Amino acid sequence: MPTALISVYDKTGVVDFASSLHRAGWKILSSGGTARVLSEAGVEVTDVATITGFEAILGHRVVTLHPAIHGGILADLDDAEHRADLERLGIEPISLVVVNLYPFASQPSIELIDVGGPAMVRGAAKNHAHVAVVVRPDDYSRVAAEIANTGGVSAATRRELAADAFRATAEYDAGIATWMSDGADLPDSLIFAAEKAQSLRYGENPHQAGARYRWAGERGWWDDAVQHGGKELSYLNVYDTEAAWSLVNRFPSPACVIVKHANPCGVAVVDGPDAAIVDAYRAANECDPVSAFGGIVAVNRPVSLAMATALAPVFTEVVVAPSFDADALAVLSEKKNLRTISGTAPRGRRLDVRSIDGGLLVQTPDQATIDHGAWRVVTKVQPAPSQWSDIDVAWQVVSAVSSNAIVLVNGGCAVGIGAGQQNRLDSARIAVERAAARAKGSVCASDAFFPFRDGLDAVAAAGASCVIQPGGSVRDDEVIAAADEHGIAMIFTGHRHFRH
Repeated sequence: MPTALISVYDKTGVVDFASSLHRAGWKILSSGGTARVLSEAGVEVTDVATITGFEAILGHRVVTLHPAIHGGILADLDDAEHRADLERLGIEPISLVVVNLYPFASQPSIELIDVGGPAMVRGAAKNHAHVAVVVRPDDYSRVAAEIANTGGVSAATRRELAADAFRATAEYDAGIATWMSDGADLPDSLIFAAEKAQSLRYGENPHQAGARYRWAGERGWWDDAVQHGGKELSYLNVYDTEAAWSLVNRFPSPACVIVKHANPCGVAVVDGPDAAIVDAYRAANECDPVSAFGGIVAVNRPVSLAMATALAPVFTEVVVAPSFDADALAVLSEKKNLRTISGTAPRGRRLDVRSIDGGLLVQTPDQATIDHGAWRVVTKVQPAPSQWSDIDVAWQVVSAVSSNAIVLVNGGCAVGIGAGQQNRLDSARIAVERAAARAKGSVCASDAFFPFRDGLDAVAAAGASCVIQPGGSVRDDEVIAAADEHGIAMIFTGHRHFRH
């Protein structure tokens, strides 16, 4: 009679699984809460204590840590010495180990650091030539079906289950190691465990494979997002949608962000009692309609029929919003390739991680904060009270643009964006060119200081009336003097926002 050891924290489906094993002629070993649940359901169970000769001790910390259990799990039945040891000591081989671990990730504490569970899982996975190990309730049905049809679990399935078991213990230990790092932003060692959450159409280019992973035990907004229509997502669809969704959710008022190749090419924030999301979309699209072609559109309000109608003629890869009105979704669904996604607000990243040869670059995430109390007006001219809303929008947008970054905002709309240039003057020129006449009276934001006055001269000549920048250049005095010459206001924030 083959023996299965079942000890699970998550009891989902365990009664049905154990019942199927019992019907197939298997002996069930269990303990504690699992044994109680199975017994109450009418499943015949042998308590682990009758095998070990020891009751559970130390507040249930020691239950299965015994040679009678681990010998049965780890015995190589192809080894004559192992078989002799089992016979001499009266240890029964265990053919199936069903264990899931304490929920440490959701409830970190010393008492939820499982010891016996991982030991059994690792032992069974190591000895998968003779033992099947199941760590997820989702696998119960297929294992039960194999046993019912063949009397056992195939070698291929045992190996697959063993690999999953080692992943499970690795994820578990990574969570504990991170927690034990006492909350350090960048501990001495990083132990990552991530699981594939979504296969993508391809990577940055069609010849590259791509997938989205999530940190083990965690969920981001992507994991609860719903795609209502359109093709499968590619790597860049996800990357650009993340950029657009992260930025648009910084604004409390109705807003639209359009992203192309990871950079905003249109941003609009509308306010007032009659503000409508369609107005935000139209204004964002007007910022740079050429770049908006084939872009990602994100709004922080439900997509209305009016917005869907305005957007439909424009080729768009993705529209992401909190929700879609039914008639709006009907209009957008006519565009077969358009991906429509509804999602919740971003939950915030723990770390920014990039790969380099032989390792990783890791940093804490950056986000522009609005802190008027810490900012300094360094010019003779003060910002007009009516400019502060544009100042705030400009500072949020510029932090999301690739460096060197210059953003011009007028009336809540980004009217000119210069991104990713090797010098700040070129970024200023691009922003001014895009803005054209809309630059007059605008607020200019720079993600880092002006190293020379030439960039400031360019935006001032185009009509910018206020500048917000970090400050910190050795030529700050020259730049301040230039702003005073032009009769414009300038604010130093003390924080730069490079983004590469």
